[in-house]
Amino acid sequence: MNIETFVTLGKIIDAAAGGVAALEEPYSQYAQTIATAAEECHNHNGWFTPNYVKMQLKSLAKMLNEADLVRFSEKYALHDIQPHDKKVRLIPAGNIPLVCFHDLLCILLSGCTCVIKYSSKDKLLPSAVVAVLRALDPTLQDRIIEEKDGERPHFDAIIATGSNNSSRYFDYYFSKYPHIIRRNRNSVAVITGNETADDYHALADDIFAYYGLGCRSVSKIYVPRDYDYNTFFGNIIDYCDVAKNAKYSDNYTYNKAIYLMSGAKFLDNNFVLLKEDDGLGSPVGVLFAERYDDLDALSRKLRTMQDQLQCVVAKTPLPGIDTVAFGTSQSPTLFDFADGIDTMKFLLMHNA
Repeated sequence: MNIETFVTLGKIIDAAAGGVAALEEPYSQYAQTIATAAEECHNHNGWFTPNYVKMQLKSLAKMLNEADLVRFSEKYALHDIQPHDKKVRLIPAGNIPLVCFHDLLCILLSGCTCVIKYSSKDKLLPSAVVAVLRALDPTLQDRIIEEKDGERPHFDAIIATGSNNSSRYFDYYFSKYPHIIRRNRNSVAVITGNETADDYHALADDIFAYYGLGCRSVSKIYVPRDYDYNTFFGNIIDYCDVAKNAKYSDNYTYNKAIYLMSGAKFLDNNFVLLKEDDGLGSPVGVLFAERYDDLDALSRKLRTMQDQLQCVVAKTPLPGIDTVAFGTSQSPTLFDFADGIDTMKFLLMHNA
């Protein structure tokens, strides 16, 4: 399919998120379709607050810029690809609004038909975007199949995302198909003590956006041995409103009670608990922390954990580690593939 469809979709999504560019009909109507679905999301999923749905829409609109889409098309020689009869089943997670979008884009650009099974937690917005895609390109009417409950449509390959437990189910049932099966991953941040107030504010976005539910959400910080946590707390206070979300507040309160009853040591600023812990994946309302003595040694440690990490957020370069800047972990580009697995390469290699 022509990348112009996605260029136009990006402009429509931007308008739906409150962008200033005026759209002609029928594009303004399409933008309203997405905006209406966005407004309804919170009624179906308490985690999908209007500000975070809008944040995701803006991120996707930025991703769909024409320059990057052209580079993406050239990199994979997509202009030579014609639609074919291969079907890819897509089973996305439902932790982030429209989290399935990048996979959907890749499947369609590879010439495949997408058989998508929406998550019950994230159905309204993806289905609205699919409706707009079909309106923009009528050839997609039959190339996006929305799987209904109880249906078992034919497919040739599968891309599925879930927890470590559900991934074992996926492995068992879908091992005979070409597949990408994603498991739990976490993101971490490395603090050196030389960060500015702006750096900390940006890091707070990486930690608290989407209430820490995404694999790109920072769930742990590494700090120097003599680091004073008051520096961290003093610079993230602007995110105190996160506790106004009932679901987040319930998790924060529950985990605080568990830690108090077990005698665990933690710090508390009334909206996030900071606990020194060797683990990577902290519960909602909790941020893990670990002290380090040497950046080179920390880099070596992180290299041994790369199959568990989605993003490493850092201001200072770390030897042998791909890092992202503070404030950018939640805004992947078109070229950022989940788990570091090149979805386009997978689809084109299997011709599926």
